[in-house]
Amino acid sequence: MSESQKSYRQIIKVTSLFGGVQLFTILISLIRSKIIAILLGPIGMGIAGLLNSTINLVGGFIKLGLDTSAVKEISAAQTSTDITKTSVIISSLNRLVWFTGIIAVILTMVFSPLLSQLAFGNSDYTLSFIFVAIALLFRQLTDGKIAILQGLRKFGFLAKSTLYGSFTGLIITIPLYYYFRIEAIVPAIIVSSLVGFLFSWFFTKKLNLETIKISNKRAFVEGKGMLKLGFMLSIMGLITLITAYFIQIFISHFGGVNDVGLYTAGFVIINSYVGMIFNAMQTDYFPKLSAIHDDIVKIRQSVTEQSLVAVLIVTPIIIVFLTTTPILVELLYSKEFLFITGMVSWGILATLFKAVSFSIGYVILAKGDSSLFIKTSIFFNSILFIFSIAGYYYGGLTGVGIGFLAYYFIHLIGLKFITFKKYKLYFNDGFLPVFFVCLAFCGLAFLMTFLENPSIKYSLMIGMSVISIIFTYYELNKKINIREFIKEIINKQRDKNQ
Repeated sequence: MSESQKSYRQIIKVTSLFGGVQLFTILISLIRSKIIAILLGPIGMGIAGLLNSTINLVGGFIKLGLDTSAVKEISAAQTSTDITKTSVIISSLNRLVWFTGIIAVILTMVFSPLLSQLAFGNSDYTLSFIFVAIALLFRQLTDGKIAILQGLRKFGFLAKSTLYGSFTGLIITIPLYYYFRIEAIVPAIIVSSLVGFLFSWFFTKKLNLETIKISNKRAFVEGKGMLKLGFMLSIMGLITLITAYFIQIFISHFGGVNDVGLYTAGFVIINSYVGMIFNAMQTDYFPKLSAIHDDIVKIRQSVTEQSLVAVLIVTPIIIVFLTTTPILVELLYSKEFLFITGMVSWGILATLFKAVSFSIGYVILAKGDSSLFIKTSIFFNSILFIFSIAGYYYGGLTGVGIGFLAYYFIHLIGLKFITFKKYKLYFNDGFLPVFFVCLAFCGLAFLMTFLENPSIKYSLMIGMSVISIIFTYYELNKKINIREFIKEIINKQRDKNQ
């Protein structure tokens, strides 16, 4: 088996594992969203969206990017000749997440009146922000445990932690929403965060990691590398969250909380349901890139492989969603949410460009080029903000979807240009023909949504879905020999059970 085939198989294997996890998580989110949509309506979803966005904004900065920078540090420590290095980094991380989590809680409580005024235009939600601040501590502690599992590449435990946490959180919060309706939003956020932490803690304990007691001073000294990169990541994350937050604030002020709820629902579909593939892929992709960040030849190969797999997998998903958008919106939420159909249809197309820019963007992060990282973040998020508010101002929620598509097209072109100039990064032979075929498939499927005759429209779109699935299978089969790959997995599982 060639190195290229091994690499493609590893990508597919991890993507399959966490794709399954994402599907389950999506099912949980679907049920939760449906419950909120029915019991609380768009206003309840808008309130939940603004509360979550606000605490994400605070937490995104205070956590100092430790959830990502720690993965890089732990992965690098695994190759060190110092056998205690990994344990020292993990001990430092555990201290740092407690410290940053407590700071986040204190700041949120102190500034709760201001946060309520900024998010809702009044002080009615001050108490809500005081209580929901508790969730920030649990989320930060959870991020620390997840970083340990990911950095050590314990993907089985990581998958179980996510699955069990999501399912248990749903079971507990359903009765809360049923009996307390809107009053359950804050308790549900806290409970879900606590449950997620408990499961992540449980599975890291199963690793039986060596415990090294270190002082607070040493924790900061040993964690200097994590903090340096993490600080840059937190600024980037803060920029992203500020952008998303002020887009919601703009919509809230010009259209009302109801439109914020519709906007939130639309991007749950685009980013969570369709974009699940990126969450699955990044689990192994970033640690792998970090290990080869000094070898541009290997980086080109890895980026090409990751981009190819991402594009091939996301194309049929896009077309299926385009075919079933009205049905899915009503199924996921309710008839009140059918206003987001246009927004979702335009926005889903953006994920094809995002599939490629996602793969390219991690190169800057893996190289630790903090200056370039911040500059590109500010530049691209400014474009996203302008396109989103202009889209909403001139075209409502559908305009937001159009702006999202335009943004990711520019994002891909911009990142491609920047990384070529900076690192001489380009795609190896074979990628662009596949990408343009997939782009043509998605473009044709989108144009078909405007056909007036339902019979002709859905017949053609179903046919296009089938063609895209066959094309994806054909291209992936050339890379990994799917039948042999599946047989190998089955045999390994059989041997494990014997």
